[in-house]
Amino acid sequence: MRPRLDVHHLQMIAAISRTGSAADAALELGVTASALSHRIREAERRLDLTLFTRMGRSLRLTPAGEMLARAADHLLVDMEEIEHNVVRMAQGVRYVVRLTIGSYSSYHWLPEFLAWFAREHPDYDVDIAANAVFTPVAALQERTIDLAILPEVPAPAGLKGVSLFDDELVAIMAPSHPLAGHDWVTPEDLGDDEVLAYSFQNLPGHELDRFWWPSHVVPRRYRRVELIEAIVEMVKAGFGISILARWAMAPHLESGSLASARLAPDGVSVEWQALLRDGEGEDSPPEVFARSLAAWWSDR
Repeated sequence: MRPRLDVHHLQMIAAISRTGSAADAALELGVTASALSHRIREAERRLDLTLFTRMGRSLRLTPAGEMLARAADHLLVDMEEIEHNVVRMAQGVRYVVRLTIGSYSSYHWLPEFLAWFAREHPDYDVDIAANAVFTPVAALQERTIDLAILPEVPAPAGLKGVSLFDDELVAIMAPSHPLAGHDWVTPEDLGDDEVLAYSFQNLPGHELDRFWWPSHVVPRRYRRVELIEAIVEMVKAGFGISILARWAMAPHLESGSLASARLAPDGVSVEWQALLRDGEGEDSPPEVFARSLAAWWSDR
């Protein structure tokens, strides 16, 4: 059975869902208002149901229209990705690895790695999946990404981790902060500061587990800021301190726009890993990419 709607109908439904207006949807799609009205009538005639109801100058989706709009969003994104990948195949790219970094958007290392990787694997390319930053495990399970770089956590069923490098969590602060220049800090040193955190989740082996709780000290003021980039800018401006991965903060620390201190004399180490789906085979693109990441970092 052939689909009753084509791409133009899906684009129309998605545009009206976004804008709520036939005029704005027509402008977005680059068609006339009469052409869009014809497309609406044609879609409804082909399906033999109503997709929109008028509310003054606005269009409201019916339950059937809402279902189609949700599906259209996914289908159009998938089609765009497929077309993009087909074009890349014509340019010699055979494999595309979809990558994200859990919680962090730290890609300062990526150009150097890709230049190194391309010498051995010129038929590979990489897509950055920024929308999977906060849900990397779910994105792997749903197959919307192929590999996630994140601090070591127990791999859920169906996934496995490849160790990449050792790092440590550090307190970051503005260069003007009274603790800037200290080699290390204690929980008591930070007790009066506002601590900016992207998550309040207690991860085994991280700062709550190994820094705050053993001392029976908790920050007097905790603020959740869900974007690492926002935390960095707020810390630079003196709106508090944060505890983040040294590796991810390296560009800011090297430029002098941030200062750092270890968490206690021995620090709090954390191992980064590449998380990928298990059972795809040693020669699968994610496996090849993960092993190459581990080899590259071992030389750093």
